[in-house]
Amino acid sequence: MTNIAASPSTSTTVRNALVIGAGSGVGRATADALTAAGAHVLATGHERDATDPAQVAALLAEADPTLVVVTAGTRPRMAPVAEQSWESFSAPWNVDVRIAFEVGRAVLARPLRPHSTVVIVSSGAALGGSPLSGGYAGAKRMQMFLADYLQYAADARDLGIRFVALVPRQLLVGTPIGEAAAAAYGALNGRSAEAHLKEHYPVPLDPAGVARAIVAIATDEELRRRTLLAVTGQGLEVI
Repeated sequence: MTNIAASPSTSTTVRNALVIGAGSGVGRATADALTAAGAHVLATGHERDATDPAQVAALLAEADPTLVVVTAGTRPRMAPVAEQSWESFSAPWNVDVRIAFEVGRAVLARPLRPHSTVVIVSSGAALGGSPLSGGYAGAKRMQMFLADYLQYAADARDLGIRFVALVPRQLLVGTPIGEAAAAAYGALNGRSAEAHLKEHYPVPLDPAGVARAIVAIATDEELRRRTLLAVTGQGLEVI
């Protein structure tokens, strides 16, 4: 991995942003960071159903964004595959993947203005798997593929829209998903959640760290040319 940093000399400004999944965690931290940077932010939580194409189109019309951030998703059930039902196993596909799919389609159909950016927040589980979270890892991998597919479609129409999949490569402290995963995998090895996090991720990553990475992607011209980036406690990385 190669650590990268934003280049102030090539920075741009986000005027209008739409953050889908801003009720808590990364979404809320991102909405706060963008607001602090001077952007007008439409932040949505569970009150707007982002799996509904009509709702997504309405959100884009209301926000008129140059930045769309997709952080919404379902909390996976933490259990071995033999203890999963198909409903629990497939939930991340029906929610996380569908939201990214519907948002991407709506962005292309509108379309957003040239030089707009769409950031889909995936997960490090997409790279290494996650045997205790059902279909979550596969769903997050599909979000990475979707960013690439959507970029291909945008380029084919010369829309000038950038799609980026951002992959937090470690469990996020202070989030329900991160805490549940740390507890489950720590217990698997006879350790506490805190011990698991400290052993595997000595430099912690929290929602504010992911939010800083998103702002950098949206405002730095060099970063906005990439469709796949990772973030750790030490900052942004090229995968």
